[in-house]
Amino acid sequence: MPPLRIGLIGFGYWGPNLARNFHALPGCTLAAICDANPERLAKARDLYQSAALVQDVDALLANDSDAGVIDAIAIATPARSHYPLTKAALHAGKHVLVEKPLAMTVTEARELVDLAAAVGRTLMVGHVFEYNPAVRHIKTLLDEGAIGRPYYLYSTRVNLGRVQSDINALWSIAPHDISIALFLFGQMPVSVSARGARYLNGEVEDVIFLTLDFPDGLLAHVHASWLDPSKMRRMTLVGSEKMIIYDDLAVEGKVKVYDKGVIRLTDPQYGEYQYRLHAGDIAIPKLPLLEPLRLECEDFVAAIQRGAAPLADGHSGLRVVQVLEAAQQSLRSGGQPVAIA
Repeated sequence: MPPLRIGLIGFGYWGPNLARNFHALPGCTLAAICDANPERLAKARDLYQSAALVQDVDALLANDSDAGVIDAIAIATPARSHYPLTKAALHAGKHVLVEKPLAMTVTEARELVDLAAAVGRTLMVGHVFEYNPAVRHIKTLLDEGAIGRPYYLYSTRVNLGRVQSDINALWSIAPHDISIALFLFGQMPVSVSARGARYLNGEVEDVIFLTLDFPDGLLAHVHASWLDPSKMRRMTLVGSEKMIIYDDLAVEGKVKVYDKGVIRLTDPQYGEYQYRLHAGDIAIPKLPLLEPLRLECEDFVAAIQRGAAPLADGHSGLRVVQVLEAAQQSLRSGGQPVAIA
């Protein structure tokens, strides 16, 4: 099987990371890098001399550029361009890996999923944390029942920057933690509520507090902001028997499993249940030193080659957009819960 010829659209913030991985990945060739900014293309020329440099997206998709025939497209452009670029690439018969979010509305996201199925092309969304070895290990622990019944999780994803003006922190930052929660719990929330504030330019929310209500009382809470004094990527998961802390920025011990919990005694005394606190060992699992983005790119190439859906497929992207759209409605209503359609 000849290597897949990959065209990358966007060489700004995240595009260089995709270029680096596709350039090094067996089974594919980084055939083209497309960006309207000549300065960015000049940087790409210094790094990837074998890739064609293209400014015209239409020419790239029509196989009418120096790159020649392109099999698949990776899109790393501003969020509001994801839907039109993905739609154009699918209509051109290309497989597509698009960064999160898949689209800015549920209607657009569902259209892209249906279009990919209609044209028989792979559609994948860059929910890179679903490929993170730490997150995947936590998923295994949950599926095995190692922490007992999961009660709730909460996450903090904050930093000072990268400030944006075209989309708010909900659409820019929170998709990571939403995708993690849906991946870990394996189900959709029934409703979502969100509060936020616009401090910098008065146009978009710089800070978001988001709560997802799942069936059976399961909760997930997300704090996302680009207006914070320190960088933090931390998630805590509380279960009936054990608890987990996942710190993505930790140099060692990104996942710690605490043998801690509260045990309700079976026989109530004096008309009330009695409780016993339990505190045991802390386990730090050994995790493989693998770059999540490398695993994501490998899955994209493998999915195309075997004709099967990748882990973070279009349906995964659609589910995250469903949560985001409901959360945006809640923001506009002052934090009122909104049911997931």
